[in-house]
Amino acid sequence: MKGFPKFLIDVGPLVVFFVFYKITGNILETIIPLIIATTISILISYIIEKKIPLMPTIGGSIIVIFGGLSIYFENKIFFYMKPTIINILFASILIAGNYFKKPFLKYLSGNVIQLTDFGWYELSKRWSIFFIILAILNEIIWRFFSEELWVNFKVFGILSLTIIFSITLYPIIQNNQKKN
Repeated sequence: MKGFPKFLIDVGPLVVFFVFYKITGNILETIIPLIIATTISILISYIIEKKIPLMPTIGGSIIVIFGGLSIYFENKIFFYMKPTIINILFASILIAGNYFKKPFLKYLSGNVIQLTDFGWYELSKRWSIFFIILAILNEIIWRFFSEELWVNFKVFGILSLTIIFSITLYPIIQNNQKKN
């Protein structure tokens, strides 16, 4: 899946989260709508692609687990830590892939990009560093700033940083295209 439909499926749950937060002003009241929107987006991805989308399913599972813990214990901390845990998990997977000489980005991308082994290792290394930085930023923001700032960071900050970071990877992708 490519283009605007993929963007809608990826960003839709985030929009639902943001809208419900703006309506309710209560992070705990955003969790159930976010879980529902995430589940719907994973199901739509499955219907369109005829396969389970791995990364969204992992992320969705973590949303269900930590969102559920937040609701059950009536404690927002579980939900605040969810982005940290997801980012550390993704960084760990990429680091392990490089360590075992199996760059997971190569397998996740399918045939969308054809890179040299060096290119895959370099992309994996940079993405893992980026995920660790996002995890650290998330921890700083939820611990030392307002809930509203954290929500804005989660919705707009992480997305913006990811887009900017992705653009900086263009030279690596260009310089490491696999020659046929």
